[in-house]
Amino acid sequence: MEQHIHCLVNDCHYWSPGNVCKASEIIVATDKFAEAKPDEVDAKMAKQLEPTPAGSPMSTCCKTYVAKGSAKTTADAVTRTI
Repeated sequence: MEQHIHCLVNDCHYWSPGNVCKASEIIVATDKFAEAKPDEVDAKMAKQLEPTPAGSPMSTCCKTYVAKGSAKTTADAVTRTI
């Protein structure tokens, strides 16, 4: 069975019609973690990172987000799938 990550953020480089995330992998983190780490710290490094509690859904974010047209689409080594 094919699985999808659904995303409603249509100004993201990885967003695709049907609200599907086309990133090869993503990392969901706490807002605090995402704000403190550079773009290079992302899904490819997940196994090296310490998990942290969020406390609520409102304290989480997709750290893999990259704005459409941004020059940072290769900063994290995550690729866009077809």
